[in-house]
Amino acid sequence: MTITVSTSVSGSPVRRLSLPVLLVLTASLASGCAMVKRDHIEVGSIPDDYRTNHPIMVGEAPETIDIAVASGDFSMTRGQRDAVDGFMYRYDRSAAPPVMVMAPSGSANAAAATNVASDIARFLHKSGIRNVEVVHYAANAPDVSAPIRVTYNAVKATTGKCGRWPNDMLQTTENKHWANFGCSYQNNLAAQVANPNDLVGPRRPTEIDAENRSVAIEEYQTKDILFRPVTNY
Repeated sequence: MTITVSTSVSGSPVRRLSLPVLLVLTASLASGCAMVKRDHIEVGSIPDDYRTNHPIMVGEAPETIDIAVASGDFSMTRGQRDAVDGFMYRYDRSAAPPVMVMAPSGSANAAAATNVASDIARFLHKSGIRNVEVVHYAANAPDVSAPIRVTYNAVKATTGKCGRWPNDMLQTTENKHWANFGCSYQNNLAAQVANPNDLVGPRRPTEIDAENRSVAIEEYQTKDILFRPVTNY
């Protein structure tokens, strides 16, 4: 049996619909709203942040430099001294981590590298770095001149290596960044941070210089009066 509903305004009939049709229309509208809501949730849940894909991590990592040594060198050259001096510029003398001067053993320049490594250790001692140790490592090829490696551990801000391309970057049907997006920016930011602890938390603010603040405000007010435009009425 079909039940009909008649609707009229001021006595004139406007629309006549059967009850099954009303139920079908109501179910269609409800399912349409549910579908729109479900699509919105799926799109909003897609992770797409380069800081999440390439996070900057603060922790202990080695600082390393390789010093090339010729087989005919008898002592440290000026170029080698400048390289070591520039490398040790960021060395934290208050923490004073141990510095390792690693000379090659069994290479073509082993004798020269031993002399230069001793000169590097004496240079570091004169620079105020006391915790220096000279060690040897086995060279891979006896007919190749191996470098001297100077290294120490320090707190650094680092991130992963760039160049990950697991998928085709043109596959953008999900409207997401490619895997390597933002990697170079994160690496450059981590390398430029002078104090990696600033990425962990803020420092204590310095005291306010009241005298300097008063001078700055007075100078600002004086310039404001001098350069204020004059309005003619």
